[in-house]
Amino acid sequence: MKTRTYATLTYFCRHALGAVAFVLLTGQAFAQKSTVKTDAGDIKVETLAENLNRPWGMAFLPDNRLLVTERSGTLRILDQNNKLSAPIKGTPEVFAKGQGGMLDVALDPDFKQNKLVYLSFADPGENGTASTAVGRGRLEGNELKDFKMLFQQKPQIEGPNHFGGRIAFTPEGHLILTTGERFQFDPAQDLSNHLGTVIRLNRDGSVPKDNPFVGKANARDEIWSYGHRNIESAAIDPATGKLWIVEMGPMGGDELNQPKAGKNYGWPVVSWGDNYDGSKIPRPNTRPEFADAAIHWTPTISPSGMVFYTANMFPEWKGTALIGGLTSTGLVRVKVNGEKAEEVERIPLVVRVRDVEQAPDGSIYVLTDQSNGKVLRLKPLK
Repeated sequence: MKTRTYATLTYFCRHALGAVAFVLLTGQAFAQKSTVKTDAGDIKVETLAENLNRPWGMAFLPDNRLLVTERSGTLRILDQNNKLSAPIKGTPEVFAKGQGGMLDVALDPDFKQNKLVYLSFADPGENGTASTAVGRGRLEGNELKDFKMLFQQKPQIEGPNHFGGRIAFTPEGHLILTTGERFQFDPAQDLSNHLGTVIRLNRDGSVPKDNPFVGKANARDEIWSYGHRNIESAAIDPATGKLWIVEMGPMGGDELNQPKAGKNYGWPVVSWGDNYDGSKIPRPNTRPEFADAAIHWTPTISPSGMVFYTANMFPEWKGTALIGGLTSTGLVRVKVNGEKAEEVERIPLVVRVRDVEQAPDGSIYVLTDQSNGKVLRLKPLK
């Protein structure tokens, strides 16, 4: 598998910056206020649960309990009294190294009837290899029964980085899984593998017949779009039914995209960011054969988690997307209009936000990216 000579340098530079940011945040956390000023007025930030080991994804059950994944390899339930359950039995073994582990969790659109829960995770292979995978099982009590693998990214390779891992369901009922290029750069342009792609499946793991590369030589049938770097944010706009994703750039150049069937988004040939060794990458607008981003961010926000807000608790936010930010330490609010988008607000939380979700009552839940991870709830102060 072809890699770039500066890959190791890139990894250490980005993670060194993250470590510096974490140290700074550790000091700031003591000064963090319990209220935050926003366009929706002053909001209250409540801690509902803590001591989670790197929480990554969450999904509300119909009875308002919350499923939460921990990257170390577990799935837990936060009940309505804010008590965390023991780890759910029946979950898959995961590759819990670096950015790998248990990732996202989502309910089947027909969960009330079938009780199916989907998990994305870093799937361990032979000789220290791993890949992004998704599977599902039936939730009964404190157990996930009959868990079945639906998709495994190929090839499985060595390395602890860039697994992507967000799950979404289209209005037509298709399963979307975002991936990363596993820090391998060039394979994101190669359709014969799944690295750096958006995957589109039927809910049982079979391939939709109208996927853009079905039947094409030297291409994987499961691919919807490609040329992506590392996608940890994905959500469906309920107003249009369109999928939006946010992927991490290198040094600068995080991107908001509306991925379309068969389109190539350019990584690593083009980017709005640059390499950490100082070398420049051609910009997307110099190569019209590649699809360009609706928004790009430099400095990076390090996006993770995303939801379109539809409730009335924060009327000023209704219809906009809330994107979690790791290095931007809060939520980035974005307004979309057709294929265009603009950032309209930043909600400073002074924590690394791993995931964001709308609760049934209209409040906002946030997961913090920490070894002592927390579940936070945002509500109006009054």
